Amino acid sequence: MFNPFSEITEDDASDATLVEQAKNGDRAALEKVVLRHQAWIYNIAVRMVFHPQDAEEVTQEVLIKVITKLSTFKGESKFRTWLYRIAANHVLNMKRRSAETSVKTFAEYGAAIRSTPDADLPDSNSVPVALPILVEEAKNSCTMGMLLCLDRKQRLIFTLGEILGVSDTVGSDVLEITADNFRQSLSRARRDLHRFLNDQCGLVNKSNPCRCPKKTRGFIEHGHVDPHRLLFVPEHVERVRDVAEETVRGIEDVVERQHAALYREHPFLRQADEIDWLRRILQREDLRGTLHLPWKS
Repeated sequence: MFNPFSEITEDDASDATLVEQAKNGDRAALEKVVLRHQAWIYNIAVRMVFHPQDAEEVTQEVLIKVITKLSTFKGESKFRTWLYRIAANHVLNMKRRSAETSVKTFAEYGAAIRSTPDADLPDSNSVPVALPILVEEAKNSCTMGMLLCLDRKQRLIFTLGEILGVSDTVGSDVLEITADNFRQSLSRARRDLHRFLNDQCGLVNKSNPCRCPKKTRGFIEHGHVDPHRLLFVPEHVERVRDVAEETVRGIEDVVERQHAALYREHPFLRQADEIDWLRRILQREDLRGTLHLPWKS
């Protein structure tokens, strides 16, 4: 699968060719280059705002910025650097989404989990999906929500560096900071999550009482998990670790390595109608007018 954060240069050359074709009015080339990056932007967005519907909106906002600014790309940097700088600046400065206003600190998040009573799983005949899928949804929802306890910059750096395996060099280019600053910020984010998981989560520290199967029913009853509308367990699961290369970093603490692996087990999510959505966007009169392209068929 195409990986925009790979150190291999062939993808950069291919992007550059498609961008030049798009700037000359080739709509198919524009669609192709956008679709290559759309899922990656979406996977960043969903970890920034939690709710897939909000992440779709954020992805749309980023891609509209990218498309309308495409004529300003002069090839002075790699296209992926240019594109993900736009994405990074957008998610760091966008309006706050609903999930960001409901979670503030790790202490509050931990208290909310502890206040959810332990209970047996629901009767398998009372829910529309298999119980292991519900437990997986509860686990993914809970660990995804933990990211909201990080501030936006920490959340973005952790998503890039730890989950998507972005190297310090690429990460620093995207965020326009030094590689040392990227590493230090990633280390702080990792440490904050590590402390919480080590104190709270039974997946990471077996001495902790919190277990996903025990909390699943409570999450359902409190409206955090909807068996009829799963957010983080797609029908065809593609794991982050399968599509994003892992950057080897020196992590001495065993528990820190465990929590990093936990996040790379998350699904690599995709919007349901990537191509149709993009083509609807490209039909917008305001967008087409901004692009000033002849739109070759």
